[in-house]
Amino acid sequence: MSTTTVPSVTTRHHAPSDHHDDHDPDWTRLITAVQRSGQYATRQEAEQTTRTVLSALGAHVIGDERVDLARALPEEAARLIASQIPATHPLTAAEFVDKVASRTAGATPATARWDVSSVLSVLPPLIGDALVTRILAQLPAGYALLFGRADLTPTP
Repeated sequence: MSTTTVPSVTTRHHAPSDHHDDHDPDWTRLITAVQRSGQYATRQEAEQTTRTVLSALGAHVIGDERVDLARALPEEAARLIASQIPATHPLTAAEFVDKVASRTAGATPATARWDVSSVLSVLPPLIGDALVTRILAQLPAGYALLFGRADLTPTP
């Protein structure tokens, strides 16, 4: 196994013969977890949802947290995070869900919230609670629920 540098992120790189997503056991486990969490009928639906949500998230997590998030995820997920141009202003959790809805054919705010929660709620066991806490600290209030956590942030 060698390492390769993806914009600001060093990830594991598998040999070309096993580089395809279907053969990356970590990516497969992530998609399986999302499929279970979101009760998606097919792996393809879970994978498309994962790609959409992680791409959206990649634009809103910045700095060391973005690098550490990409390092903690499977290679394909890391690429989705790292390939996004950072947003110029942070979105509220509701705006984030709306953005995901706009990227998903036939989505409503309710189905997009389900999709976002189905993906983000499976991340804590993969990336660790400490990193989730750091990510939530840089995002506006309201994201904790999307990650499957109680939102105990005091509001002004």
